[in-house]
Amino acid sequence: MTEPGPAIVDVDEKNFDPEVIAESRSRPVVVDFWAPWCGPCRVLGPMLERLATEHGGAFRLAKVNADENPGLSADFQIRGIPSLRVIRDGRVIDELTGALPEPALRAWLEGFVPGPADALVDEGAGLLRAGRVAEARAAFERALELRPRHARALLALATVEADAGEEEAAERHLDMILPDDGGDLDKRIAALRLRLHAAGSGSLEELEQAVARAPDDLDARVSLGKAQAAADEHEAALATLLEVVRRSPRVGPGEAAREAMVEIFGAIGARSPLADTYREKMAAELYK
Repeated sequence: MTEPGPAIVDVDEKNFDPEVIAESRSRPVVVDFWAPWCGPCRVLGPMLERLATEHGGAFRLAKVNADENPGLSADFQIRGIPSLRVIRDGRVIDELTGALPEPALRAWLEGFVPGPADALVDEGAGLLRAGRVAEARAAFERALELRPRHARALLALATVEADAGEEEAAERHLDMILPDDGGDLDKRIAALRLRLHAAGSGSLEELEQAVARAPDDLDARVSLGKAQAAADEHEAALATLLEVVRRSPRVGPGEAAREAMVEIFGAIGARSPLADTYREKMAAELYK
């Protein structure tokens, strides 16, 4: 297997095919159309070079002076600069015109190439599966040094902290995940929150006994519902919490129960049949 060429190259109309098209068969190539007189190019160019170096060759940055290569500019229909084209397997798969702030540029790059923070999270997940918890935690923390808002790293670290009984730290890291970054992690985030909120309340058996001794203790019922949810007994948890909402709608324990039910909906899927059923039941109690 041949070693990949340099991560950053200057290309022109003569060497474009071997340096860009051929290279794109083995890794993505970001073609940067720029010009010396272009102010935004002087902002975007150094950022791209830094990120290409940081990614360790996961993608190639090919720099094209648009003024000196009008044929390439015409081929790629360049109307303004800076302008980027991402080429993979010989074809354009994405494009971008204008300069972006670095966080937005990183997010754009991650659409087609994993970054070093992603690699660290994958490494940490493997270490965790092997039972090497301390090393996994260190990998997640290093990922967050590179990208402080990396959603997978934040969730992974929060999970390790929850396992270690560090509930406050776990909550803090979950709170750092931006709403738009959760994506397919939303169910896992909601499930971990349920587990954290049930921590310290006692075992299921103890809470069931407490409710049996004091059926009118709505706070105990809320604690039981949260513990049932943390144990993945979602339907039982929703039934327990709904009874609290029925007895105390909108205030005190009833509000806590409503919030817990919403968290359960997130953990099981907001549009799942079970969530739909209990959402209707909850609404009926709140708005009767």
